[in-house]
Order: sequence, then C-alpha cells, then structure tokens
Amino acid sequence: MEISYATASNSDMAVSLSGVSGSGRQVKVIPLQHPIASNPAAPPTLLLPCSRWIRSYKWREWLQVDLVAGITVGVMLVPQAMSYAKLAGLHPIYGLYSGFVPIFVYAIFGSSRQLAIGPVALVSLLVSNVLGNIVDSSDVLYTELAILLSFMVGVLECVMGLLRLGWLIRFISHSVISGFTTSSAIVIALSQAKYFLGYSIVRSSKIVPLVESIITGAGNFMWQPFVMGSSTLTILLLMKHLGKTSKRFRYLRAAGPLTAVVLGTTFVKIFHPSTISVVGEIPQGLPKFSVPKEFGHAKSLISTAILITGVAILESVGIAKALAVKNGYELDSNQELFGLGVANICGSFFSAYQQQVKTIVAVFWSFSRSAVNHESGAKTGLSGLTMGVIMACALMFLTPLFRDIPQCTLAAIVISAVMGLVDYDEAIFLWRVDKKDFLLWTITSITTLFLGIEIGVLVGVGSSLAFVIHESANPHIAILGRLPGTTLYRNIAQYPEAYTYNGIVIVRVDAPFTLRTPVTSKRGAPELLSVQQKTKNIELQEYEVDISGSVKRGPEVGRNYFVVIEMAPVTYIDSSAVQALKDLHLEYKSRGIQIAIANPNRDVLLTLSRSGLIDLVGKEWYFVRVHDAVQVCLQRVQSISERPPWPPAALQRRRIRRRRGFGSGPATTLTPPPLQSPSFQQIRSSHPSG
Repeated sequence: MEISYATASNSDMAVSLSGVSGSGRQVKVIPLQHPIASNPAAPPTLLLPCSRWIRSYKWREWLQVDLVAGITVGVMLVPQAMSYAKLAGLHPIYGLYSGFVPIFVYAIFGSSRQLAIGPVALVSLLVSNVLGNIVDSSDVLYTELAILLSFMVGVLECVMGLLRLGWLIRFISHSVISGFTTSSAIVIALSQAKYFLGYSIVRSSKIVPLVESIITGAGNFMWQPFVMGSSTLTILLLMKHLGKTSKRFRYLRAAGPLTAVVLGTTFVKIFHPSTISVVGEIPQGLPKFSVPKEFGHAKSLISTAILITGVAILESVGIAKALAVKNGYELDSNQELFGLGVANICGSFFSAYQQQVKTIVAVFWSFSRSAVNHESGAKTGLSGLTMGVIMACALMFLTPLFRDIPQCTLAAIVISAVMGLVDYDEAIFLWRVDKKDFLLWTITSITTLFLGIEIGVLVGVGSSLAFVIHESANPHIAILGRLPGTTLYRNIAQYPEAYTYNGIVIVRVDAPFTLRTPVTSKRGAPELLSVQQKTKNIELQEYEVDISGSVKRGPEVGRNYFVVIEMAPVTYIDSSAVQALKDLHLEYKSRGIQIAIANPNRDVLLTLSRSGLIDLVGKEWYFVRVHDAVQVCLQRVQSISERPPWPPAALQRRRIRRRRGFGSGPATTLTPPPLQSPSFQQIRSSHPSG
C-alpha cells in the first residue's frame, strides 16, 4: 500500500505517464530564467545607532525604567570593575576607569540597547596571563602594555567592523568557546584562592602549577580571610540564586556585589583585623587624556589581541543579538563590533591620573550585567549613559570609601561571577545531541586546563576548523525518489516509499560545490562518477552501488541514460568544481549519459554561465524543478525503449572495427545515436501514471 502525501496535483505540475496504460496528458516545463550580472551593491555605511532610539524615544514610558536599570547595573559594576582589575594584575582604580569613558562611547556607537559593557573576568585573565610573562605586574611597563593591548583590540574590532569581517569567527564552534570559558573559569577561581587562604600562590593559567602552589603553601594558611571570603561568597551566591528564581527578589542579583563590599568594609572599619588585607588608597578624580605608548611591544601582543577580539565577536555579539530579538529591534553585528572597537580605543586615551602611569582593561560584554540590565527593564542606551554617570560619581566622590574594602571580598565577587561560566550543562547537552561537538568541548577544556589558555585556544580553534574542513569535504549526498501522489523528490534513504525511474538517477548534494566536494554520491546508482583531486590532477573514479531496494517505474532499459543534479542546496560553486563538472559532463557524454541541472540559484547560475558550462551542457538541460527535468528525461527514456535493439552481429562488427582503429570509441559504438535536445515548449509524453 502506497503512502499518499498530497491530493491530486495541479495540471501544470502533476504528470500522468502512460508507458503501460497508453493514456497521457500535456507536460508543461517551466523555462529557467538565465540571470544577467548586476552591479555589486554599494558598501553599507556605518551610522550612529543611537540616533535610531533617540528619534523614537518614549519619554513617559521608558525614562523611568532606563534610569532604574542604569542605576542598578552601575551599582553592580563599581565593585566588579575593581575586582576584575585586581584579577588582571592592576590597581582597582583602573577597573573603574574601564567602566567610565567606554560606556559613554558605546552608548553612541554601539547598536545594542541592553548590552552592559565593562571589564570582564575572562579578558582580565588573558591580560594577566600574557603581560605577566613579559614583565612583572608591579612594573610601570606592565600598565603601559595593558593600555597598548586595549588600543590594539579596539583597532582590530573597528577594522573588522568596517570591512564586515565578523563572519570569519563563525568557523569556530560554540562548543570550543564553551569549553574554553569553562576551563578559564576554573583557572580564575583558583587564581583568586590566595585572597581566601592568606598566602601567595604562583601566577599561572595552568591548573597543575596552581594546585601545586596551593598545596605547597598550605602551612601559611590563615583562617580569618578564609572565613570572611567564604561567608561573602555564600551571601553572593544566595542573593544571585534568589534574584534568578524569584521576580520579587530580582534586584538582589544586582545588589549582591555592593552588599558584599558594604558588609566587608564595615567589618574592617569596626574590627581592624590585621590578617585581612585591604585594597588601600584609591586616587580620586576622573581620568585624564593620554596617548598609548610602547608600540615596540605590539608584535608580542598581536596574538592576544586577536584572541580577545575573537572572544568578543563570538560572545558579545551573540548576547547582543539575543537581547535584540527579545526586545524587538534589529542589530547589525558588524556595527556592534565597530562600536566595541571605538569604545576600547577611546577608553585607552582616557586612562591616566595625576600624570602618573596609565592603563585600562579591555572592555567587552558582561553576561551577568547585561542580563540584569535586561531584567531591570532597560529599553535604550540611556541605561548605559546612566551607568557611566554612576561610575563618574564613584570616581569623584566615593573612592576614599573604597580604601578598606577587603581583598577577599573582591575575590569572592570574581569567583561568584565566573561560577556561571562553568557550563557543564552544555557538555551534557552536546553529549546527547552531537558527539563531535562534545569532543570539541572536551578537547578545548582539557587543553586549556593543563596546557594554558593560548595552547587551549589554538588546539580548540584548530580542531574546529578541521571539523569544518572534514564536513565540507564529505557533505551529505542523497539519491532522490518521487513521493507517491506528489511532484516532490526526497531522499530514498529517508523515505523508502519514494520510487525512482529506470534509466534516470536524481542526485542532491547538500553543500556548496568546491574542489573538495564529490560531484555525485558514493552511494549513487551504477555508472555515477565522483570527482576527487589527487595532487594537481582531477581524476574520475567510478562507484557501482546497488539501489535496487527502491521501487522503480518507467520503461525497462538496460542502463542509466540521465543524471539529474538538484542544486537547490548548493549556495556556491568555485572554479575548480566548475572544471570538475565539465570533465564529468565529457565523461558522461562519452558513455551516452546526459546531465540535467535543476533549480540552481542565481549566483551559481551566473558562475556556470560565465564558465561556459551552460552552453557546454545545453541550455535546454537546465530546469526550474526536478520534476520538469525528470519528465523530459522520461520522455527520452520512453523513446529509447521503443527503439529496436542493436543486432548481435552488428554489435560484433562494430567491436571489430573499433579494435582495427575505426570508430570514435567504445562508448559511442555500443550506444544508440544521440538524442535530439528537448525544448522548453510543452512536451507530449506517455508513461506510467505516478
């Protein structure tokens, strides 16, 4: 019993083929329109995205929620900025600077209305790891290199945004980033353990030296900072949990860092414990303008700048797009990248105080602050401007109050923030859904933990690119059959009830055509050819595969006469693949097999036209639908089946003439004369009904 997928087809689509019954109807073939090359579109211009929400700002509805959201996240940003500066090996004041000027610049040039930028733990760890290998963190050069790194990252982001090159990072799997951030979060938490334990540990981005240093120095353990840090961490995690799980307490999530700072500072001011180290003096006032220096060290920072830029594209742009969808506006990822770059560049120019050393931590997204900003109801970039005002007030009036903040409190803020980056749920999800992505996650996380951040990223990115190349070289290729009662053609492996036609093979390649792509399937029909490159030569290799399991219809013929290639999934075809198709056409032609191309898109058709492949194959063999191609081929197969076979004596004489040097070749001597090319006009056909 056949499965019917549709009601009776339209008269211009469904075809009643009558090889047995003798009845038939007209078949209409839709002409394929051959496009004309058009002028390339003008490059898009980068405008000020803030003008979009300024023009349509709803003062009565949005002003209050924007101010509340900005104040909420600003209060959260102040202690976090100081904590991340300490993680980067810098004085806490530099974290406050990083959250000042860049916020105002991003509100103008950034396209996201809810993204909260500022220093983050992952970038701070990268800065600390790279600069710590070049110079000691107490050296003035350390801060000079930090500002140079921020400037370089900003330039890279601006260039990639202007050239619209953000798509390059799409080749890096999200599982690589997830594994990298998970391991980095563990390393960050261990690096902050010194403030809990009361003794110094080695500065490293590898887990083994950190654990060895913690165990070796266990004799210097002090319980006072450990108790205070653990208590602070417990309070932070509890407030974060309540803020996430209950709408009534959603503001607790943002108030957690400030609460921890207030409680820790109050305890120190009251009891003055000598065993708990504090931040110390923090300069008061806004940063002054200065120009980045030490460009001679730029070469040693290029790899880190590229790495930080890649993390920014993958994570911050991804978060910004998700927030844009939730809030109902469009976001240009390249504009977003440009906005982040301008913010970093401008921030690197405003990072000096009292004519002393200068630095800034590169600014990027913060997932936690962006989530709080969104949950607080932020509608536009005005919330970001409000954060900047809060930071300015902290720099001008509140820095004397920060002197007695315990170091273990800032460490607890960092640890509570990075605990959300440990993404074991993603690993479990990948194990269930895609084992290859789980393997990428595992490789990246293990190498990052044991071999360091740089090697971990290189191995993860290399593995991701290797997987991409492997998948492009081995795309999914399907042999198609017709679904009963329809004009649809689907994979016979997925739809066993789909039937094929004698003498015709329909192939679909679900990937762009490149030099690495097989032209047809290794699981095809007899006499299908695939193209492979070996060294500099393109060789044809034949595969004999049995597809007799599928139901066949149409006239009985001894072999295949037509190969229909559906090119709807083919988004791109390169010159090497075009040449391979030409070779394939010539090889098939020598065997008496005709290629038919169905449903190529405009760009692919233009490439085929410019290469001369359309004229080589014949315009009449290009079709809008697979069904049109099949009907034309069926008509030709029917005419072939009605011809009398070659007499055995005639075939023997032709073989003898071939051996003596006469004739054009074995294929042409064993096949009937070539068929006349079909036209785009209506074609009368009589084949079995399907």
